[in-house]
Order: sequence, then structure tokens, then C-alpha cells
Amino acid sequence: MEESMSEDGWVGEEAVITDKLGLHARTAIKLTKLAMKFDSDIQIRSEQRPDWVNAKSPNLVIKLRPPQNSPLYIRASGDDAHDAVEALVGLVARNFRE
Repeated sequence: MEESMSEDGWVGEEAVITDKLGLHARTAIKLTKLAMKFDSDIQIRSEQRPDWVNAKSPNLVIKLRPPQNSPLYIRASGDDAHDAVEALVGLVARNFRE
């Protein structure tokens, strides 16, 4: 998907979860560790849980539990927002391989 910026300053994109177990504990930890490397506020959500959660919180990310082949919506706001979204989408696209 193409990255977009909303009127409120959030940069967002979606990525499809391809792992056969969906977003589970190990993959959620990888996502949060990567998110913590950025200064921007980063939030994610799934179709199953439509509320945005802090992507830097392992507990909140694990609770999303999107299944395989479902979208994960990623958005960020801040100086490195574009880089953060690009990195997180890339991680998901690589099936959480570093």
C-alpha cells in the first residue's frame, strides 16, 4: 500500500500479516523493539480490534492478535514518522525477519 498522511499529521500505511500464526508474542516483541528505536509516536491497530494502540507497548501489541492474511494498520506522528512507518511495514512484509 502507499503511505498517506492524514490532516492531523499522522503518516500511515498498512501491511498484511503473513505468518501462519498471525501476530503472536514473538513477532509482537520484534515489532515493539523496532518501534522503540524511533522518537515518533507510533500506533497500530487490526481489523479485529479497531482501537489504535501504542506500538511501543508489548502488552498492547500482543493483545491485537490479528490472524494470518489480515491487515495491520500502522501510523506514526513525529520527526521520524515516515522512517518509522517504512521500517515497521518492511518488518511485517519480511514476515518479521530482521
